[in-house]
Amino acid sequence: MSKPATSRVGWGQLKLLLPALLPVLLFSLIPLLRGIYLGFTDYRLGDPIHFNGLDNYARMAHDTFFWQSFQVGFLWTIVVTAGQVLLGLGLAMLLNLKVRFTSMYSALMLVPWAMPPIIRGIVWRQVYDPDTGILNALLLRTGLIGHNINWLSSFEYVIPAVVVAGIWGEIPKAAVFLLAGLQSIPEDLYEAARIDGAGRWREFSSITLPMLTPVLAAVVSLSFTWNFNTFGIVWVLTQGGPGGMTRLPMLAAYEEAFRYGYVGYAAAIGNVMVVIISLVLFAYLRVQLREGKS
Repeated sequence: MSKPATSRVGWGQLKLLLPALLPVLLFSLIPLLRGIYLGFTDYRLGDPIHFNGLDNYARMAHDTFFWQSFQVGFLWTIVVTAGQVLLGLGLAMLLNLKVRFTSMYSALMLVPWAMPPIIRGIVWRQVYDPDTGILNALLLRTGLIGHNINWLSSFEYVIPAVVVAGIWGEIPKAAVFLLAGLQSIPEDLYEAARIDGAGRWREFSSITLPMLTPVLAAVVSLSFTWNFNTFGIVWVLTQGGPGGMTRLPMLAAYEEAFRYGYVGYAAAIGNVMVVIISLVLFAYLRVQLREGKS
């Protein structure tokens, strides 16, 4: 007796997906599972691996540098995510206007996003250079400062400098998603509101914002996840300095593994980050499911 047609179709679909699933399995799932395992070991570079249970997490609970990195990481994530979403929304609303050369502006907008984080870091390092950077040159010429500022080595200026660089690179990503959301809102709603005498602010608060809420929730959740995992741009700019003020969790894990050799402890830090990110995504999906049922 032959198998049902649905089984043959299902296997055929799976075979078509295998070329895409294999790279995900090899380069994402297997390293993730190995990282989770190493988080419960005392593995150091060059030494045998021994299971040590929850020792890494007990050490983490009393590690001042770990908690400092997470405080810096949450501050960074919240500020950068807010800046990206707000500025991205403003940019998306400008591009949504019926003006000439919108396609050209949209293409130019994607340039920062198209740069790898390492390249963004190099660009902003040149901007912030205390001797030859364009920022100091402009501020000196306008009389806003009286001497060159070392933006990336100053305790006073380093966090705003790094935050600006982080926001700049990801604004286009938020703008692209939000622009798609804006273009999906029916124009009839705005025409009806104008007939009723609604102004720009009333249109935004009563139509644009409510209709855009699902897209905003997705953008905020994804931006939070990406920003919390930031490594490249901050590493190029400051390597976590000065004094650990920009030592994000990913930088802390990198230093533990490759500067001090504590691979097991670094993997444990990564596991905690995975749990936090999973909770954020779980909260987002739960809200989306509730809205879908209502």
